[in-house]
Amino acid sequence: MLYSDKVMDHFRNPRNVGSIENADGVGEVGNAKCGDIMKIYLKIDNDVVTDVKFETFGCGSAIASSSMATEMIKGKPVDQVLTLTNKAVVEALDGLPAHKLHCSVLAEEAVKAALKDYFDKNGIAYDASLLPDVSCADCHEH
Repeated sequence: MLYSDKVMDHFRNPRNVGSIENADGVGEVGNAKCGDIMKIYLKIDNDVVTDVKFETFGCGSAIASSSMATEMIKGKPVDQVLTLTNKAVVEALDGLPAHKLHCSVLAEEAVKAALKDYFDKNGIAYDASLLPDVSCADCHEH
C-alpha cells in the first residue's frame, strides 16, 4: 500500500483545521509546482503553543503532514517547536512515499514561518539559522 494508515487517518480526519482570529503567528508557504499551499496559525501564551490551526490546499499527503505537524506542536514550548523537523513528521505518519516528502517539508516550513511571524511581531530575537528563509514572494517588507 502506498500510504500508511496514519496518513489516511489524518487525511480523512484532519486535526486542527481552520483559522485562529488574532493569531499570535501566521505562516504561509506554498509550492507552486505541485500546487500545495499551507497556512499555519499559532496561539502562544507564556512561550507555549496553546492552540494551532491549519488551512491546507493540496494533496492528501500535504493535508496529513499539516494535521500531524499541528498535533506534534500543540501544547509544546516554542523552543521545542523550533526543533520540529519534516523527518519527525514523516516518522509520526509512519512514512510517506518519496515523491511526497516535500509535503512534510512544507509543513515544517509553515510552522517555522508562523513562529518567525510571532517573533517578528513581538520583537523577539531568534537564531535565524533555525528558521528557513521562506520564499520572499510573500515576505512583507517594512
